[in-house]
Amino acid sequence: MNSDSERPAVTELRLSAFKAHRGVVLPLGPLTLLSGGSGSGKSSALQAYEILARLGSGQSLARAVRDVAGGPSACVPAGARPDDQGRRGFRIGCTVSGPAGPVSLDLAVQAEPELRIVGERLTGGGETLLTTALTDPDRPAVQAAWHTAGATPVTRAPLPDDRLGTSLLPLRVAGKTAGQRLVLAAAEQVVVALRSAFVCDPRPEVMRGTGGARAAGGAGLPGATGVTGATGIAGGAGGSAGRGSGVRGVRGIGAGKAREGHDEGRLRSSCDNLPAVLARTSQECARRHAVLVAAVREACVGPVDGLRAVPRQAGVTGAGAAGSGARESGVTGATGAGATGAGVTASRMTASGATGAGAAAAVPAAGRGGTAGAQSGGGLGDAGVQVVLDRGVLGEMPVEQLGDGELRFLALALVLLTGPGVLAMDPAGEIPSAHQQMTVMADGMDRCMDRRQARELVSLAVRMAERGHVRLLGTVRDPSVAEGLPGVQVLHLGA
Repeated sequence: MNSDSERPAVTELRLSAFKAHRGVVLPLGPLTLLSGGSGSGKSSALQAYEILARLGSGQSLARAVRDVAGGPSACVPAGARPDDQGRRGFRIGCTVSGPAGPVSLDLAVQAEPELRIVGERLTGGGETLLTTALTDPDRPAVQAAWHTAGATPVTRAPLPDDRLGTSLLPLRVAGKTAGQRLVLAAAEQVVVALRSAFVCDPRPEVMRGTGGARAAGGAGLPGATGVTGATGIAGGAGGSAGRGSGVRGVRGIGAGKAREGHDEGRLRSSCDNLPAVLARTSQECARRHAVLVAAVREACVGPVDGLRAVPRQAGVTGAGAAGSGARESGVTGATGAGATGAGVTASRMTASGATGAGAAAAVPAAGRGGTAGAQSGGGLGDAGVQVVLDRGVLGEMPVEQLGDGELRFLALALVLLTGPGVLAMDPAGEIPSAHQQMTVMADGMDRCMDRRQARELVSLAVRMAERGHVRLLGTVRDPSVAEGLPGVQVLHLGA
């Protein structure tokens, strides 16, 4: 296997039997866009990747598929017939390239009648490194065998059937033989790549505070807090085969401090806390912020001289989000009530005042606890701070007055320009950030945008992907937005 410093990345996604896909293999480059008509399976492909990413982060299978509309059964290919025991399922997999060379992971998941992983295969370096199989349907465990290449060629032990066995290997493999070290290197590479995913779906109605309730924490790929591994990668304990045996995953993607509620400076998947994040990033890196302003200038109608977070003033009438009418025109004149909010002090702002107040009611501080209860309100006036555009001679304008496409552009551009330390995700902390690269997953990347905005966003993604720290997997309605741009791979589904 190779020993260079190539950063681990998912370079192939396999949809062997998943929803509308059968035998589909998608090569993934640094910047891959999926296109196709409605029902071609663009969103399903990203969903399969997200399930793998959640499992790689240490989440249980039930958590990994809980956001699938229709539940686990909806992942089963249409027309799939149950076997004699009434079982149906789906199969997905991926290949991860990195220092250990290409490593392949394939999963067979039973969705009915009981959700469980019934088979897993990890291969690399010309060896089968891990296999699992369901041998006793009455036990919540699979029989695992991993490569040893010592006095005993393989080691066998039961593993829980609701966890990714690959993520558990570092707590089970000693690393004493060359074969064991091969297994550890491959497992680490796969998990590092899968944990480095951030699902981004900016929701204008939530960003404005008009989208109703949202989950506390609201992170991109929420995960459970678990036990970190001692051999270079975090994983669940594997001592007992039972589900209630204390086998828990690592702190999953999107968990961490944002879930605990005291780190408003990490951007959530819906981007509803964008003001607090901009208040932080504008101070941390002036060059990056200047690039963001330049990108927003290209995407917005009218002059844009600056973009900053300012303290939100109480009791000041301004153009707000709540109660506003049509958004698509770009600037609305609706009026909303300003409100105070705790969380960010004026010392962290880039300006001491503003000529327009955010309108959405602030989320109570007590509502940001660790439980995933519902919260209302929030939006771009959250955390006592709002974002305003400097329109030059036209004055300042709260960004919640922007059209949906402009708001989504702003949020996605910020994600592409930042990294794991700014996003509500939890990459492998045991691996230096210089040896990792983040994968941004954006379903409906050009949603609400016109062609000019979508092309500018893809152009920004090209520039950031060239640096080697960011990858992008997105879906688009119009693949022509990538025409002539270097390094963009467009895969047409359903053709």
